[in-house]
Amino acid sequence: MIPVASNVRIWIATGHTDMRKGMHGLSLLVQEGLKRDPFAGEVFVFRGRGGSLIKALWRSWLEAPAGEACWRSQREV
Repeated sequence: MIPVASNVRIWIATGHTDMRKGMHGLSLLVQEGLKRDPFAGEVFVFRGRGGSLIKALWRSWLEAPAGEACWRSQREV
């Protein structure tokens, strides 16, 4: 479990999302669909068609090397 500060906004996407999309595809959905910055530190939650899977997109700048953006793999979480 990843602790998220109480002042972080959590956005929940309505409808279903193609769970084959990776983090880059989901961040593109955030940019184009919600007109939000996926790197701003907000949490974006997507639901699969069956409702049994979710993916959360969150970028914490506290852990990124200077000037770099990187994604955690599921093994690192």
